[in-house]
Amino acid sequence: MTTVIQAEKLSKRYRIGEYERYHALRDVLTRALRSPLSFLRRSQPETFWALKEVSLDVREGEVVGLIGRNGAGKTTLLKILSRITRPTGGWAEIHGRVGSLLEVGTGFHPELSGRENVFLSGAILNMSKREIDRKFDEMVAFAEVEKFIDAPLKHYSTGMQMRLAFAVAAHLEPEILLVDEVLAVGDAEFQKKCLGKMQDVSKSGRTIVFVSHQMNQIRRLCARAIWIDGGGLRRDGAAAVVVNEYEAACLSLDTDTIEQAAGSIAFRPWIIENSQSNELNLDEIPEKTVLRFRAHVKQKIRKGVLFIALRSNENTILWSNMYHELQLSPGLVDFVHSFERLPLNPGVYVWEIRVFDGDHWSQHTQIPEFSVVSKEDSNVFDDLKGCLKLNFSFEVQAQTALEIEAS
Repeated sequence: MTTVIQAEKLSKRYRIGEYERYHALRDVLTRALRSPLSFLRRSQPETFWALKEVSLDVREGEVVGLIGRNGAGKTTLLKILSRITRPTGGWAEIHGRVGSLLEVGTGFHPELSGRENVFLSGAILNMSKREIDRKFDEMVAFAEVEKFIDAPLKHYSTGMQMRLAFAVAAHLEPEILLVDEVLAVGDAEFQKKCLGKMQDVSKSGRTIVFVSHQMNQIRRLCARAIWIDGGGLRRDGAAAVVVNEYEAACLSLDTDTIEQAAGSIAFRPWIIENSQSNELNLDEIPEKTVLRFRAHVKQKIRKGVLFIALRSNENTILWSNMYHELQLSPGLVDFVHSFERLPLNPGVYVWEIRVFDGDHWSQHTQIPEFSVVSKEDSNVFDDLKGCLKLNFSFEVQAQTALEIEAS
């Protein structure tokens, strides 16, 4: 396969600090007379490296996920690849038509109508007028803004602007699509729609580089993941492996933050008993699946309420329960749930758990994600399979002539 993105030791340095205030000539002369040495001495601006010596190759048809904490350098990398920002050091080459969606409404003008902005944004993305005309109705329908297409963009909500911006970029039919964390603005239904569109783009053999903080999206869409940490490349490999390592590192770092959170109770990451990971392997199902949701009770809770729910990766509640009149003393406590069987298809799920202490609900935990895997399942994320794996029997029964007449 042909290499379409090649980067070698990409680095980007930024200056920190404000611009110097405006000074009149008399102020400059006064400062020079009072302290000639300090006037001649120029202060050095503070700098930091947003990206430092990152090298990578992306081949044609690959779907690559960029993961990492806020400020790690993911967006900076995409901006350099999109030719929006120049690198301080290193170089990058891209072979193919590029479509990028790095910020909501990039290239949009608030005073122009949605229709005019489609043509403006398309022109910025190097689409011809004929191409925009041909795909206009399809883009507007995808964005679901038909009724407002001739209204000024300044009257659009952020979500409407984002939908329209994504529709234009996705229908550009680029050979390479660069997408930043823009799907977080949309609702669950639109996120699913965007992921489906990007899956269509990837199946057509085009290349996608995708930034997201939602690990279920990375698992679902990407075969490969690149972990950017502190401006450098920390890990590059199969998406499932890299995401698991990233989540483990985040959990180990977040323990202190969780403990310092406000409230009378702080949840720690949940665990599956007698397991080294957050995966439930359907090929090796134990007699019981036991989950421990550990928490640090900071203040005594006399009549607490515990809420627990299992959600799909589209945030739909699949199961929930609520327990009342809980008496919790300060210290560590485990909320242990034992399931005879979890009838789940392979996929990625989320446990939500929170406690009401009489005044406030605790912040709920959604880490780590809950993965259900099986070697026998050839397509783990087939949307047609749904979430539940139910035991059932099936047969076709032919009716006799007498039964047909009776009916």
